[in-house]
Amino acid sequence: MFKSVLVANRGEIACRVFRTARRMGVRTIAVYSEADADALHVREADEAVLMGPAAARESYLVAEKVLEAARQTGAEAIHPGYGFLSENAEFAEAVVAAGLVWIGPPPSAIRAMGLKDAAKSLMMQAGVPVTPGYQGDDQTEATLTAEAARIGYPVLIKAVAGGGGKGMKRVDRAEDFAAALASAQREAKAAFGDDRVLIETYITRPRHIEVQVFGDQTGEVVHLFERDCSLQRRHQKVIEEAPAPGMDPATREAVTSAAVRAAQAVDYVGAGTVEFIADASEGLRGDRIYFMEMNTRLQVEHPVTECVTGVDLVEWQFRVAAGEPMPLKQDQIRLNGWAMEARLYAEDPANGFLPSIGRLEHFKLPEPSPSRGEGWAGVEAGGFQFSSGGGAASGASSGNDLPSPHPPASSPSRGRGALRIDTGVEEGGEVSQFYDPMIAKIIASAATREEAAAALAEACEQVEVWPIKTNAGFLARCARHPRFVAGDVDTGFIGAEEGGLTLAATPTTKALAAAAVLITDNDEWVERPHTDERFSPWDSSPYRINAYGFRLNAPDDVRVPLHFASGSQTVMLTPPDGGFWKVQVDAETHEVRLVFSRKETSSPHVLVDGDRRFGFKRDGDEAVLLFEAGFPQAIWRHRSSASQGMASGSASDGSLRAPMPGKIVAAPAKAGETVTTGQPVVVLEAMKMEHALTAPFDGVVQAVNVAVGDQVTEATVLAVVEAQ
Repeated sequence: MFKSVLVANRGEIACRVFRTARRMGVRTIAVYSEADADALHVREADEAVLMGPAAARESYLVAEKVLEAARQTGAEAIHPGYGFLSENAEFAEAVVAAGLVWIGPPPSAIRAMGLKDAAKSLMMQAGVPVTPGYQGDDQTEATLTAEAARIGYPVLIKAVAGGGGKGMKRVDRAEDFAAALASAQREAKAAFGDDRVLIETYITRPRHIEVQVFGDQTGEVVHLFERDCSLQRRHQKVIEEAPAPGMDPATREAVTSAAVRAAQAVDYVGAGTVEFIADASEGLRGDRIYFMEMNTRLQVEHPVTECVTGVDLVEWQFRVAAGEPMPLKQDQIRLNGWAMEARLYAEDPANGFLPSIGRLEHFKLPEPSPSRGEGWAGVEAGGFQFSSGGGAASGASSGNDLPSPHPPASSPSRGRGALRIDTGVEEGGEVSQFYDPMIAKIIASAATREEAAAALAEACEQVEVWPIKTNAGFLARCARHPRFVAGDVDTGFIGAEEGGLTLAATPTTKALAAAAVLITDNDEWVERPHTDERFSPWDSSPYRINAYGFRLNAPDDVRVPLHFASGSQTVMLTPPDGGFWKVQVDAETHEVRLVFSRKETSSPHVLVDGDRRFGFKRDGDEAVLLFEAGFPQAIWRHRSSASQGMASGSASDGSLRAPMPGKIVAAPAKAGETVTTGQPVVVLEAMKMEHALTAPFDGVVQAVNVAVGDQVTEATVLAVVEAQ
């Protein structure tokens, strides 16, 4: 086994690899850009090397700088994580040529699976079913248009060298094909340096099923069962789970054996994922699941596989890269229970999921819970506790369980499940425009799917982030949606249900009651040391929460006008008797108190009616920020205290403003041109995705203030549309 490893990546995945390395006694080395100088992954490493400027193409993507960092630090191995250089065959070859251990598949396998068109042809030769479509060399617009017509609409345009939804466009009508093709080619060129595309028939009830495979240097390949990644938005995964709901044994055998054949066809070594698209119009069937692509790296969603198999996939990567045989044979790998992962993004679902950047002034994630088994544990206290044998988690099953080859270390928590948090940021850190906006992964594990979904929703509801916007509340709504809970999910789920999932939250009466108490008692409120003491009328300490306590001649009821983003409400407070405030909101009456914990790391929270808890943050003298069901709720006494949110894409005067810093990649409308509502005027690229700023109403473009290639800052007026 090598003694040191350099992780050629950043953020959450770098921290994840470091945890296993530390447990195995392997020295850890980080690389970082100027934007990441104070990042968590830099501090967690034993040693760190500056790579260059913030832009990835000048730092993380420069192979020569990574190799030089390895030479300087004496690294013996390089782990690429995911993204960046992880699927770059030339980089893998350079690592091997430098005499280092490459923790990844052979460069030949990366090349074979790196281009979707060539990979599909190879899979057809290996007997793996593929989606009907066109993957020819002729990339002229005329040929691609003709092929789309031959296949029949709707079709899916996909970047040949793509992944992560970039360069992928669904087209429903022939008249929309040319514009979608141009956009897909631009995204593909920007992301992968290759604008070639292929075209596939678009399956109208698709489910995204993928299989975790693993190969060693002896030629053995195994699978670690499937994951369902169907809950997506714009081809980006949102919630992943293992196993796939509705997967019967025969279909599982068909898809996992096809994945193993795919890996064997390219002499695969290490961790990889074979992705399939399933036509779920009649449920999951083995004859309606088609090869889509292979990711020759560790996947973002690998924790759900670790949860249900008890295997540390990073440890397996280390051991196989060092020349050791596969830790377990196929018949020793067991599937137990259920796990779900939600990707927490810095984005605003209520504003078209625009990325949100800036400083994490308040950042609190739910507490991880103890391990379900010897293969899985919360990461905040002691990290992973895997065994190299990879024992399975214990617990009764949903029908997918098999006997475990190893005894469990602990039993799963019934009802609530177990919780793991993977993150690469912390309070006070920055969410930058230069990198992917994912800030954490929340992984819930339980004996049944229903329990896992409930645990995931509860965890997402506990997220507290400010002022950066996140999708926490959106994730919680997804996990609690009746269709999701019932397993009735396909890749169109979010599109069909988006209105209810992204609706801006309005404070509940309990939240208003809590805010009224916090604002009214502001003059007397001071933070006290962490203790489990409750509010006592005899408490004479200087940390007493309020001065009313329990006394004669208490003040009269107080009327408190409250204002929030979507409206206002006047509530009536009765000063506390024995520590409880009574608050009347419309016809409802609530009891409110502050509660402190013994844990030094825990902040106070508001308890309403004895069972509803709210985290909170002060925002000035007469405003409070409450966190309710994953949504931050700014509530203030006077309207002048209202905080201003991110600039919107368009103003009522027709000004189209940049919602974030970025680069102009297209300006399809020209000054003097007539446009209709929703027609793209300027296209901004930021955080690796394109964002079209559209006409807010029918009118005439009065001015376009930018040109293709311009870098712009947030709130810059890009164009102006005048209403007709």
